[in-house]
Amino acid sequence: MAARTKGAGKAKAKRAPARAKRDEHYDRLETRDPELRHREQMKALARQIANARSNTKHYARLLRRVDPAAIDSREALAALPVTRKSELKALQAATPPFGGLAALDLSLMAHVYQSPGPLYEPDGAMRDYWRFARSMWAAGIRPGMLVHNTFSYHLTPAGMMVESGARAIGCPVFPGGVGNTELQVQAMAQLQPRAYGGTPSFLKILLDKAKEMKLRARSLERAVVGGEALPPSLRKELSGHGLLVLQNYGTADLGLIAYESPALEGMIVDEGVIVEIVRPGTGEPVPEGEVGEVVVTSFNPVHPLIRFATGDLSAVLAGTSPCGRTNMRIKGWMGRADQTTKIKGMFVHPAQLADVARRHREVLKARLEVTSRNNLDAMTLRCEVAEAGPALAAKIAETLQAICKLRGEVELVRPGSLPNDGKVIADLRKYD
Repeated sequence: MAARTKGAGKAKAKRAPARAKRDEHYDRLETRDPELRHREQMKALARQIANARSNTKHYARLLRRVDPAAIDSREALAALPVTRKSELKALQAATPPFGGLAALDLSLMAHVYQSPGPLYEPDGAMRDYWRFARSMWAAGIRPGMLVHNTFSYHLTPAGMMVESGARAIGCPVFPGGVGNTELQVQAMAQLQPRAYGGTPSFLKILLDKAKEMKLRARSLERAVVGGEALPPSLRKELSGHGLLVLQNYGTADLGLIAYESPALEGMIVDEGVIVEIVRPGTGEPVPEGEVGEVVVTSFNPVHPLIRFATGDLSAVLAGTSPCGRTNMRIKGWMGRADQTTKIKGMFVHPAQLADVARRHREVLKARLEVTSRNNLDAMTLRCEVAEAGPALAAKIAETLQAICKLRGEVELVRPGSLPNDGKVIADLRKYD
């Protein structure tokens, strides 16, 4: 075995996190005794609340009467006020660009992103800012593997979320982004990537296109997918290509929240956040196993979100994962507490659909219906109109795509045809 210099050993220690089991777990944090995790997280929580009060305008107001040292338990945390994702648009309009929720020092940031809404998110100038490396390591992605990344690098941060995680592990990345299906298939055939990051539906499209083009795309071994549902039938189909397909659950605001391991028994909560499941519309935690809204507190120093209500539904799974990771598990994404819906990896908000209707005076009422066709998301905007000219549906479809950044069909119906249930977005997707 070749000798190493003392300096070289120190340099390597700075680059890679300490491993509990380098072949299985990302670091010692994943396998901590739960009581130790609780004590360490509560100490970090007090520091984070002090940081949020001192360095953001929003929490300086919201937590002005809170003693950070007194927040030393989950019960104390549950007494703090909730900040809702649904409030971000108004907060950011009042206090641009981040609603007063991010650090005042912009030199700590590397990028500013825009998600549908529009909402703006910072990217901190630090290694693996969104903490995605942990979920990728759990999927078996290891140093030197080429990662084919098909999340968007444009406006939204999804592409960089995967890229920063891959680079933290030591993986080169092919930044495929969205679209350009044939070119991406050609790149897969020539570059032979071993790992994939992106939505599961686009992975299916790429594999189907490779078969159609008679190109070999069999190098892929691991896929970390997110941004949309992964129904069992689609997971089975993708696994038939020799792929281990695991989901992660994260947001542009919070980074990684939870992720699957090969045990495939729920999603393990990331070590960089505290997750609560609360009764929708409140900040009150529900009993273990009951479905409620996911509320997250992040230890991110740049974007220190405290009790951030995501609008997503999930539930806590009892016990710990057979894979040896000891943190809380959740069932994964189980729908939305509000009507905001994720379609093809993009959030669509009721306010966006109201904007579509406002731009066409003929529209009396509109309802977006989301379905799944051959495991691919599809959406139809049904519009009540008194009179419909021949070109109206096409014009509305153009507006829909311009505002929501997604293509959808438009169906014109008679006044009174739509259900009187108050729904602007009806998620009718059914997975087998």
